[in-house]
Amino acid sequence: MTINCKGDLIDLSTPKVMGVLNLTPDSFYDGGKYKSESDILKKVEKMLFEGTTFIDIGAYSSRPGATNISEEEELKRITPIIEFVLNKFPQVLISIDTFRSKVAARCIEMGASIINDISAGKLDEQMLDTVAKYQVPYIMMHMKGNPQNMKEMTNYDDLLKDILFYFSERVQAARSKKINDIILDPGFGFAKNIQQNYRLLANLNLLKTFDLPILAGLSRKSMIYKPLKNTAQEALNGTTALNMLALNSGASILRVHDVKEALECITLFNELEAANKS
Repeated sequence: MTINCKGDLIDLSTPKVMGVLNLTPDSFYDGGKYKSESDILKKVEKMLFEGTTFIDIGAYSSRPGATNISEEEELKRITPIIEFVLNKFPQVLISIDTFRSKVAARCIEMGASIINDISAGKLDEQMLDTVAKYQVPYIMMHMKGNPQNMKEMTNYDDLLKDILFYFSERVQAARSKKINDIILDPGFGFAKNIQQNYRLLANLNLLKTFDLPILAGLSRKSMIYKPLKNTAQEALNGTTALNMLALNSGASILRVHDVKEALECITLFNELEAANKS
C-alpha cells in the first residue's frame, strides 16, 4: 500500500508517523507555543530527527468550539511557514490541514505534498476538484457539521454504519474526480462523544474493508485525558496505549504531537507482527 508524494512512493505497509505542527493560538494542546521562525524550525528539526515521515501543518484550529477565521487569515498564517520550512528542509513531506480549496491550492503550489481535510470536501465544494488537479494524496476525515457546532452533532442512527456509509459516499465522490491516493481518518473527537470514540476505536478494523490507508489521530485528545482525570499535557501515556490499539486494528499513519514515542510504539508493534509471522 503506497501513496505518491511529489514523485516518491511512500510505503504504508509499515506504519508511519505524521508529526503535528499547529500554528493556531487556540489549539487544545500546543496553541501559541511556536511564536517565532526559530521555534518552528526547532520543532520541525526535532520531529524529523526523531523519525517522522510527514509534518502536518495547520493554521485553522479545528478543536470543538474553535473560533472561525477568514481564508485570508489562514493563508497569512500558513504560507510564510511553508516557505521557510521548505527552505530549511527541502525534502520534508508537508501535509496541510485545511478544508479550504484555495488554501490547499496555494500550499501545494508552494511545495506541500498532502491535503488533510477534516470535512472530506463537504465544507468546500471545490476541494475535490483542487486535489484532483494537483494529484496529491488526500486525507478525508469523518465529521458532522463544523468545528463550531460539532459538539452538538453526536446523534447517530448507528455510529458505525453511518461512518461506513459516509466514507462510501466520499470515496466514490473522490474516485469520480480521479483522485488516486485516499487516506481515511475516522475523526476521533469530531462530532463524537467519549463513548462513541471508544466504540469507533474498538471497531476501527471495519474501515479496512475500503482497502485504503487509515490515519489515527488520537494524540492527547479529551477521550484520553477526561477518563484519566488529567490534562492534555499529561496524556502522553494514554496516547501511546491507544496508538498501539489503533495499529493493531490496521492504522497506517499515527498523527501525533510526540514523534519519538509514536515511533517507539510502531517499533514494538512491528516486533509483534514479525513474531506472529515467524
